[in-house]
Amino acid sequence: MKGCFITFEGPEGAGKTTVLKLAASRLEEMGIETLTTREPGGIKIAEQIRSVILNKENTEMDPRTEALLYAAARGQHMAEKVIPALNEGRTVLCDRFIDSSLAYQGHARGLGIDEVLGINMFATSHVMPDATIYFDLDPETGLERISKNEDREINRLDLEKREFHEKVQQGYKEVLERFHGRIKTVDASKSLEEVTEDVVEILLKVIPGSLNHS
Repeated sequence: MKGCFITFEGPEGAGKTTVLKLAASRLEEMGIETLTTREPGGIKIAEQIRSVILNKENTEMDPRTEALLYAAARGQHMAEKVIPALNEGRTVLCDRFIDSSLAYQGHARGLGIDEVLGINMFATSHVMPDATIYFDLDPETGLERISKNEDREINRLDLEKREFHEKVQQGYKEVLERFHGRIKTVDASKSLEEVTEDVVEILLKVIPGSLNHS
């Protein structure tokens, strides 16, 4: 039996990481077991690659190197953790996936969405999510949230100028148009409670058999 692969996407400061944890807890309370993970990371090798990509000191990193490192981390994560879980019939909730690379490296870095999609399809053995939840938030609000959150690690991408984050948002809009059937949008400017409710509602609709638990 094939499991269900759901990814969470959005700009910096949109709150998707926090909401993913809250939504997973809500599902567990309903008796719906989930595996939560993140990108880049989720397993030892991919976490090591993450530390290189997001290191604030690696300012000289070339955009192509950045894109390839993300794809490499993603490939290992899929092979070692996500695909085996899906083959076991599990529901996987993943914080970021291919759409991030398309928006950040494909559009904002100017490498091209098709080019970045190509290297990632190779890396992931052409596995795509069953559904994606996109946290829609304007860059200014997201960066403001980051600056106020003392607990959040500040990474190399957070240090980019506002113009870069605006390009990321434009990139996500292109991705939304291209994969509109797969991607569900939530208004991330609402309160944490409201956004969590919206996300749980979407998850119950897309996870097979979950409505029986609600």
